[in-house]
Amino acid sequence: MASHEIVFSTFTGGNFIDLHPFQYGRELCEPGHAFGPAQRRHYLFHYIIKGKGTLIATEGAGEQSRYELHAGEGFLIFPGQVNTYFADIEDPWEYIWVEFDGLQVSEALKKVSLSPSSPIYRSSSPELRSKMETEMRHLVDERDETPLHLVGHAYLFFDYLLRSIEVGTATPSKLQDFYISEAISFIEHNYERDISVEDIAQQTGLNRSYFGKVFKNATELSPQQYLIGYRMTKAAELLKLTALSIGDVAKSVGYPDQLHFSRAFKKEYGLSPRAWRRENAGS
Repeated sequence: MASHEIVFSTFTGGNFIDLHPFQYGRELCEPGHAFGPAQRRHYLFHYIIKGKGTLIATEGAGEQSRYELHAGEGFLIFPGQVNTYFADIEDPWEYIWVEFDGLQVSEALKKVSLSPSSPIYRSSSPELRSKMETEMRHLVDERDETPLHLVGHAYLFFDYLLRSIEVGTATPSKLQDFYISEAISFIEHNYERDISVEDIAQQTGLNRSYFGKVFKNATELSPQQYLIGYRMTKAAELLKLTALSIGDVAKSVGYPDQLHFSRAFKKEYGLSPRAWRRENAGS
């Protein structure tokens, strides 16, 4: 590539609900080349192939953090997060990126260490990291392939991304891992019932107070926030893919009170269930 060169493509193959790639590209930056401050509507992951650079990211509380990055590392920009990033003056970076989103993305990311306050990707698994880079390169280099082909490789990229994080940043407390896994599994299998945080804590064998601390330390969300987020993700899926009434959707995700459900849904998505369905059904 030349002193500054960019290759990218936008995915135009229709809408895929669980994981949808929006664009992918590769850029060799000139010294000091900067992008931002800017916000994204979707998740945007950069992997640094060579060189160095700096990311300035706004955390959930509105404070800015600065990260110095080099080859073999990466960073994830979250929807709505304000970021600026720029290449090093002496050793400017070359990176490859994928922008993506989908109903299952946020839930999958909650299980690993990436978050708006911890956006840096590092992995101690060269094998999985290399496979992830291969899939990212494939999306860029084979951008004229069929939509299903590209989405398939987007799934492989996301799988290697998640698995390499799990290997590279696994918590030293295996017992804590077990508690969180038990809690999330219980939520996934019982979210449609009228379960409470107390029920989830009992499933793990911990008292509610201590369980809440352990869960938030691992996921950066309270158990209640995670449960609501999971239910709203499932509700959005039902609104988009089925003709169920709003009341039936509410009951299907554990809300016998339709008004309570509608308030929770609007808080999560910024629209009422009915308005969200109008904007997204058939897209």
